[in-house]
Parts: sequence; structure tokens; C-alpha cells
Amino acid sequence: MDIKTATAIHRLRLISVPEALSFPALLIFGSLLSRISDIDFLMMPLGILHGVLFVIYAVLLLDVWAKTKWPLGRVGLFFLLALLPFGGLYGDKLLKRYEQDAVIATRARRETKVDA
Repeated sequence: MDIKTATAIHRLRLISVPEALSFPALLIFGSLLSRISDIDFLMMPLGILHGVLFVIYAVLLLDVWAKTKWPLGRVGLFFLLALLPFGGLYGDKLLKRYEQDAVIATRARRETKVDA
């Protein structure tokens, strides 16, 4: 892996937490608010915001897959975590580990080039 791979994973991490919180925080809150009051106009913008975050997450996941050559099962796991409420929070922990591994591998490769 190289630094571009670590950067792609980092971008995915940046969107994973807002996407993970958008379902329970935005949609469930908006749904409850519309049921207990007459405020129905919030559901469409909240739904659109959640949808945009999910699409960005999916596109960045495909970018990571292209750069890291992860197995399809791992990519499927991250996609499944995005579908579960708060699942992206666990995915963020996994992504942090993969990002750190990519940075460590890049530094080790640089040090071996300098020593050679």
C-alpha cells in the first residue's frame, strides 16, 4: 500500500461517522417529530441529506476498493455496516486500523529505499 491508499481510507473514515449517525439522528428524529407534531416539511431534506451521505460513502468505498484491492467480502462488510444504524462507528474503528497499517507500510518502504 502507498500513501494514496491511506488517504483514500482516511477519506472514507471522514464520511463513515456522519453517515452512521445520519440514519438514527436525522431520520428517526424527523420521523418522530413528524408523528407528534405537524412538522412534515423536515422529512424530505433530512432524507435527502442521509441519502447524499450514503452515496458519498458508497463512492468512497469503491475508491478504497480500487486502490487497496481488498477482497469482496471486506468491501461487503463495510457496505453492510453502512446499512446498519451506528454500524459505521464500528466500521470507523476497523478503517482506522487499516489506515494505520497503510501508513506504517509506506514508512517502512521509504526507510528500506533510503537504506538501500
